[in-house]
Amino acid sequence: MDTVLEINKISKRFGSLVANDSVSLKLGKGEILALLGENGAGKTTLMNIIYGHYTADSGKINVLGKNLSGGKPREAIEAGIGMVHQHFSLAGNLTVLENVMIGSESLFKRSSDKQFAKDKLLSISEKFGLPVSPGALISSLSVGERQRVEILKALYRNAKILILDEPTAVLARPEAEKLFKTLREMTKEGLSLVFISHKLHEVMSAADRVTVLRGGKVVAERETKKTSKEELAELMVGHQVNRPIRKAQSIGKKVIEASNITVKHKNQIQLDNISFSINEGEILGIVGISGNGQAALGRLVSGIGEPASGKLTFFEAKMNGFTPRDCINSGIGRIPEDRNTEGIIGELNIWENAIIERLHEPSFSKGGFIRKKSARAFANDLIKKFDVRGATSETQARLLSGGNMQKLVLGRALSVSPKLIVANQPTRGLDEGAIAAVHKELLKARSEGVAILLISEELEEAVGLADRLQAIVKGKLSEPITAENADATRLGLMMAGVWDTIDET
Repeated sequence: MDTVLEINKISKRFGSLVANDSVSLKLGKGEILALLGENGAGKTTLMNIIYGHYTADSGKINVLGKNLSGGKPREAIEAGIGMVHQHFSLAGNLTVLENVMIGSESLFKRSSDKQFAKDKLLSISEKFGLPVSPGALISSLSVGERQRVEILKALYRNAKILILDEPTAVLARPEAEKLFKTLREMTKEGLSLVFISHKLHEVMSAADRVTVLRGGKVVAERETKKTSKEELAELMVGHQVNRPIRKAQSIGKKVIEASNITVKHKNQIQLDNISFSINEGEILGIVGISGNGQAALGRLVSGIGEPASGKLTFFEAKMNGFTPRDCINSGIGRIPEDRNTEGIIGELNIWENAIIERLHEPSFSKGGFIRKKSARAFANDLIKKFDVRGATSETQARLLSGGNMQKLVLGRALSVSPKLIVANQPTRGLDEGAIAAVHKELLKARSEGVAILLISEELEEAVGLADRLQAIVKGKLSEPITAENADATRLGLMMAGVWDTIDET
């Protein structure tokens, strides 16, 4: 197999943190290589070095026989490298075509040849089986469609090597399977792929080879046909990984109850006459394909959304009119779906993010001034307890890996002795070890009498954690079923809106 990309002894430091330590790897033409590792293992840093976002401290990058000087995305693009980032870089107020064309034409060109660009885009779209509408606004597209546009942007620039950072982090399993089927077809056209993922079933089904990073170093390389999910998980974390098991327990009094709730936004119904309840010491799992009202449900229970009709109570007190501050003061902890826009302010330090929802508490402020010493101590305690790696209380939150950001958000939610936790995609983007740790914390909270609303697109996670499950489809909720009566077939039907099979009697 011809080598199209060769990384030779790449090293990169950020202060005292060694992100990459003499990393070497090769990629062959038409090959799919998976890059595995714990959160903070250096995967994204390495890919950003290849793409020119970062400059390596030492080492060499060779693309199709040409050495890159490094630190220049334009050079990487011209060499044939395209990158799809974990967090999309699309302008929501522009069309698909306009997003694809950005940066592809000279600034000195008097006018844009939109017809040529449109014809080229549609040709690539048809060739690789990635259908799009060039005139559609990005803001009107689903997550899966935006992912498609990001890939087309790279292919439009004649990419021969495609780097995908957590390409399915925000996709439901059917969308993810469809994406990898498309990517596999693309390799038949000579495209070579490197993708970062924590989902081991994806790695085993999609990749030809796997390179495992731990602590910034390459610790293993495997052919997928000669390894297993269990071996890869152990290689990632350095020890055997076992997810905790939910045990039966008695439940307490009712914590939250929604009766015939409808939520609208700009006259569009987001939640349609839904009802649910959660008791102390119970986890209610909400499963569904992305975009069916999960975000509106999470906002509603966090005090951000307001019902148009229906009744929402918290310990039998009406929540209608509750603000986010009211929810926090009442003991509702929040793990938002999108940690970057709703969970963390990247430019603030970790200690500032740790107390941002608790600034009104005497522990952290007095007379309008922040008690920085206690805030830093609190943040350092969170960092230690929840294993937020490579960070101190003074670290800017934007420098954390996605998984370590998620650990910070989780720790903040659990640190206030909550009565209810709204956990919306709590393990999105986490490695196997971190997933097990998050599950352990949620089950511990459950054992202490906390009620948990778990919104997840991972069926294995939902079935493993929840006591009862409801499916959400087009803003409607099914009747609940117990986890013991849930299996992949039944949940798949429920997520498709087939609810007449539900019978818990």
